[in-house]
Amino acid sequence: MNRVLALLTFLTSAAPVFAEAPEVTDARASKSGDTWRFDVTLLHPDTGWDHYADGWRVELNDGTVLTTRVLTHPHVNEQPFTRSQSGVKIPEGTQTVYIRSRCIVDGWSDGVFALELE
Repeated sequence: MNRVLALLTFLTSAAPVFAEAPEVTDARASKSGDTWRFDVTLLHPDTGWDHYADGWRVELNDGTVLTTRVLTHPHVNEQPFTRSQSGVKIPEGTQTVYIRSRCIVDGWSDGVFALELE
């Protein structure tokens, strides 16, 4: 019986563990003329080219994507890190946008970061 228990323990400990989605730890928006610039800070346990935070996007409440910032390389030794996107058009009257992060392994996160526009 101890062998069965040992085997079960080994098999369950060897099961794949999925990393958490990249966390948006901060986001700022600034308006310039009729477009906006977004500075988004992400935290993710990047391990290298096989697993890293590979983007973020700005969405409206209904899920409409306003812009996507693609991240083309891992940030293993730079955590958290901030990347920007300029020239984003926001519909008139929008008071809040939502930032959603993405990981190359796990895809788009379920959670979003709400950002009030001033």
